[in-house]
Amino acid sequence: MLNRDHKSDSMAMGALADPTAQPKTSFLDDFASRTLVIIPAHNEEECVAGVVRGLRERGFLRIRVVDNASTDRTAARAAEAGAEVLSHPHAGYGLACWLGGRELPFDIEWLLYCNADASDDLEALERFAALAPDRDLILGCRTRPEDRPTMTCPQRFGNWLAPFLIHLLWRHRFHDLGPQRAIRCDAYRRIHMQDRGFGWTVEMQIKAVRHGLRIAEIAVHYRERVGVSKITGTVSGTLKAGTKIIYTIFKYLIT
Repeated sequence: MLNRDHKSDSMAMGALADPTAQPKTSFLDDFASRTLVIIPAHNEEECVAGVVRGLRERGFLRIRVVDNASTDRTAARAAEAGAEVLSHPHAGYGLACWLGGRELPFDIEWLLYCNADASDDLEALERFAALAPDRDLILGCRTRPEDRPTMTCPQRFGNWLAPFLIHLLWRHRFHDLGPQRAIRCDAYRRIHMQDRGFGWTVEMQIKAVRHGLRIAEIAVHYRERVGVSKITGTVSGTLKAGTKIIYTIFKYLIT
């Protein structure tokens, strides 16, 4: 049940885009006007409103928060901040991302995925916008040395292992599986995303390579999240996520 409440060129860049580049704000205005932001959220009442407001301040006015199985006031806080809220009774990161990408407005050209936990680098969106005219998929990579202490050991290991396996199997080098990413709507439709869990991000990257999408990666700051991660904050969550990511990689090796 789904409820609504309104209140790379054909190959990826081998290195991360220059993080010091300062594109003109007009790039961001145009990109924001053609973008739908999708924010998966599960029990993020402390921070989701701040994320929505931060995006709106940067011109992103069409924002969908997918509240999946929250037991707190996540949905209400998001709606109060100006987001469209989709509520679903079942949890699942990929499920929330998939639900957010249904029934798109006709004039939307990009889908932008952001975390609800305030860890994403919203200042980097100007660089996303500057790359948008020539790319199909833009990935924010949490690779800055100064931000490494913010990431847990399982995050750092997983973000090394999965790109290593993708490079080994498909000869394409990624630097991260970061959640902050943007994809063209036509490219999104072409790759037919299937995963409804923790394999969502790696599935998108594998399929992007297999479909010859123009991919770019940019270095982004990774801020300390508000609250405890539902994935890497627990041993069981870490094991489930890691197992699903590895399973997804080898699934697409043989299909």
